Amino acid sequence: MARPVSSDPLSILVAYDLWATRRILVLCSGLSREQFHQRFEIGPGSLHDTLVHVILCISRWCERLAGRTPGPWALEKATERTVADLGGMLESAHERLGTEIGRAFSLGLSSTITMTYAGKAFTFTRGAVITHVLNHGTHHRAQCLNMLRRLAVTGLSDALPDIDVVDWQSETECLAGMTP
Repeated sequence: MARPVSSDPLSILVAYDLWATRRILVLCSGLSREQFHQRFEIGPGSLHDTLVHVILCISRWCERLAGRTPGPWALEKATERTVADLGGMLESAHERLGTEIGRAFSLGLSSTITMTYAGKAFTFTRGAVITHVLNHGTHHRAQCLNMLRRLAVTGLSDALPDIDVVDWQSETECLAGMTP
């Protein structure tokens, strides 16, 4: 039996998060503009808006981890983006996330950040913020899969892949013909 390369839970979650969001973007790449923006009563409301939300949240939390206050949310969300635009944004956000995770380890995962939301201050450990960022995408990717299924696109909606952590590791790390 082949042994997977990654065993550190944090490394696994970072790599998985990037891989899984890329998978959703690939699934969306063949959709029409109308399908990509179709409204659903789930999550942020469309595939486009949900993916923008996921990626911008990574960037916003990275700003907080760096000790900065993110800019106005409304301006970031107002721009319509293509799947290719979102792919580039995802790569940049994940590169930044790697930097901020390294900084968090240097400062200590129990060190805190304080942010203000709706006039109220909240304090979180860096470890909790990193955990939140990596868990947050999972929730919204499930919403994206639901939207893709509900679009009823033949060959896509009826053939959605599994995008669990074990699917990531099986696809990316285990040797061909070996079972993880």
